[in-house]
Amino acid sequence: MNLSKEPDALRPPVPARKSHGIQVHGQTLEDAYFWLRERANPEVIQYLNDENAYTQGIMNPHQALIERLNQELVGRIKETDQNAPVQRGHFWYYSRTVQGLNYPIYCRKKETLAAPEEILLDLNALAAGKDYLQLGAFKLSPDQRLLAYSLDTDGSERFTIQVLNLETQTLLADNIPGTCRSLEWSEDGRYFFYTLLDEARRPYRLYRHALGSAEPDVLIYEETDESFNLALSKTRDRAYLVLTTASSITSEVRLLGASDPLGHFKLAEERRRGVEYYLDHQGPRFLVLTNDEARNFRLMQTPEDSLGRAHWRELVGHRPAVKLETVECFRSFLVLEERENGLTHFRLLPVEGSASYRMHFPEPVYAVSPGPNPEYDSPFYRFNYTSLVAPPSTVDYEFQSRQQILRKQTEVLGGYRPEDYKAERLFARSHDGVEVPVSLVYKKGTPLDGSAPMLLYGYGSYGISIDPEFSSTRISLLDRGVIFAIAHIRGGGDLGRPWYEEGKWLKKKNTFLDFIACAETLIEKKYTSANRLAIMGGSAGGMLMGAVTTQRPELFCAVVAKVPFVDVVNTMLDKSLPLTVGEYEEWGNPEEKNYFDYMRSYSPYDQTSRQKYPHILITGGLYDPRVQYWEPAKWCARLRENNLGDSLILLKMNMQAGHGGASGRYDYLREIAFEYAFLLTRLGCAETARSKQGA
Repeated sequence: MNLSKEPDALRPPVPARKSHGIQVHGQTLEDAYFWLRERANPEVIQYLNDENAYTQGIMNPHQALIERLNQELVGRIKETDQNAPVQRGHFWYYSRTVQGLNYPIYCRKKETLAAPEEILLDLNALAAGKDYLQLGAFKLSPDQRLLAYSLDTDGSERFTIQVLNLETQTLLADNIPGTCRSLEWSEDGRYFFYTLLDEARRPYRLYRHALGSAEPDVLIYEETDESFNLALSKTRDRAYLVLTTASSITSEVRLLGASDPLGHFKLAEERRRGVEYYLDHQGPRFLVLTNDEARNFRLMQTPEDSLGRAHWRELVGHRPAVKLETVECFRSFLVLEERENGLTHFRLLPVEGSASYRMHFPEPVYAVSPGPNPEYDSPFYRFNYTSLVAPPSTVDYEFQSRQQILRKQTEVLGGYRPEDYKAERLFARSHDGVEVPVSLVYKKGTPLDGSAPMLLYGYGSYGISIDPEFSSTRISLLDRGVIFAIAHIRGGGDLGRPWYEEGKWLKKKNTFLDFIACAETLIEKKYTSANRLAIMGGSAGGMLMGAVTTQRPELFCAVVAKVPFVDVVNTMLDKSLPLTVGEYEEWGNPEEKNYFDYMRSYSPYDQTSRQKYPHILITGGLYDPRVQYWEPAKWCARLRENNLGDSLILLKMNMQAGHGGASGRYDYLREIAFEYAFLLTRLGCAETARSKQGA
């Protein structure tokens, strides 16, 4: 079968072209597919359904491969399992999964793990009759008798709060729709605080709710600057509620004693543009993590009753090569999360006496992240460890003995052996001489002569790091001879704050050029070749996919662009869309001509031109509040209109979900199986090799 063409009986839908144009900075933006924004228009829904039918028709001949992949993905997970329990007071909390069920079940046991199990929340029961379910807040009252939780049932990221009496398993009358994930209890258990979303889905108001009261909730704070979002937390010692209002480059903190719910939040330090600071509490002091005069952040301390900047005193200074990412407070220790040379490290800082020191990990390339640590007096620090070949582990670090205690390692079924695979790191020289890290993993014995297929993944925005983590689903690619690689490009946070800042605003093109340099280096070093190289990214990473594909289409064989942010100019010009104003600090404001011109020079939708494109699978979600469904839909139509080759360009729109795709674990694995089948058939290696489980 010719994998580069669709079956003769199938033809892609052709959406109507309707005249639409706007004048911006003396230029006309023509957009014949602007009408696809009309969600309530039956013609739009029909078009999306037709696209899904076309995509399904194209992939139908490969249904056996999809099913085989799906069986492999499911076959590697321990379907009935539970995570490592976490102690909070007199209870041990954990979640577990059951074979055949999509969602976790949240449970606890009192005093000892041998005690009878108490089910707190069964998401499978709550998901009955629903196409989508996402848990937001999950907050226990201080006496652990009540559970306040919130649910999103359509992917819109609007959550409804409910309160469950755990002793009677009955819901209270309290029901609050339209909220964000933030929720915290007062220490007396009579009130909780939550954030409400505005029409742009921005958490902008903080309310106090009196449990069981029919009176209107009390508005505590409203953030009127549309570029700022509210987030609420509680210090680990449970002494303070912390209200942080932040944009992507500026933050401001207010504090309220958690035992004084009717009091007033106190401002710590007034916001200054470009300055971020974050507070935590330990004993008689607050710890202040800030980039004030410290590009990669430094740690300050200030007395509990003197919050302002004038009282801050340096505890850990700025280091140009080390990004200080987070600080966690325990009674006797601080745990600093640091990033250096693209790797995360944990530094322990005793409150009294000893000098600070770092934990050590067994592999040269790995990924670690903080775990749940609810207890201020805990003798352990829990974290998660993984690498490209090592399945995730839950580890407790004992402060006094400095020993790491393995609590759980994820089982990978189906005969997986880490020693059968090899992980590497290399560097690609970008257009301006900057060395860009690339992480790779492949099965030993894979030819490194340019003949191997490869999947190169990238993101490169918001300062988010893409760490070299394990994925059991990836084994289905590795066992078929596919090399997997991560491009740690600028715009991400992999090498600290400067790495991020060199890939945003009017330097955004560094992100795309870094990715292209990584692809070229991998080809030059004969890990793969252009006709065997596939690429993947989602959201802002989907924009990356669009940008590099329109710039260098000949460099790639196949592309998976997941919920791609590709209509950059039109979206950033529309303040009515969710999140747009806050995004100015990432991409710039197109009402300023220099940003408008720069955005338009890389925006994939604007830069799609008459040329041959690789095979492209584009995904979207009808209820996505972050990347509106019409962006992938419009881009697909424009790509097909301009494609001079015979490559496949497919759109797969989830009509029941939002930005993250399917919410159930089995549904999620089926989506991955579909994407892998697309890639493997386009790369021409679906039938020439078998996985260890292959039929």
